[in-house]
Amino acid sequence: MQRAFDMFYRLLEGVLVLLLFGMVLMVFGNVVLRYGFNSGILISAHLGIETLVQRFSRRGRLICMGASNIIVILCSVVFFCGAVMQFDINATMFAPVSGLSLAWVYGIGLFTGMGVFIIASIRLFNIVAGRTSDEDILRFVGEHQTLTERIE
Repeated sequence: MQRAFDMFYRLLEGVLVLLLFGMVLMVFGNVVLRYGFNSGILISAHLGIETLVQRFSRRGRLICMGASNIIVILCSVVFFCGAVMQFDINATMFAPVSGLSLAWVYGIGLFTGMGVFIIASIRLFNIVAGRTSDEDILRFVGEHQTLTERIE
């Protein structure tokens, strides 16, 4: 029985390696195509999540928007707290060439964490207060097109 489990996990690892390799190829290919040829691999554009959320009603989309903003808020709090904990360490270290305290370099994490928190909180407030426009929802699910894309 243990041998069957081991074989299953080896097979699972192989599948995961292949999927990861495919992701690397798609990301690298998209970077080359986007910057070199102003194009891209359409199938690699977060298709799974967008396809699922596009099937939801307005209320379902708003729930997903709210949930994603809550996750972003939690991540920004973790990021900010980590930056605060690292600040004293970085303040005592200095860049070898300029001699500036590394708190100037890594201290940006404090502002980044705060900024992301504020933006996500405003978005969450707008969702709860019913101030989210249809255009915001379309942009969230990937259906939003700019004016130039509509003309072409």
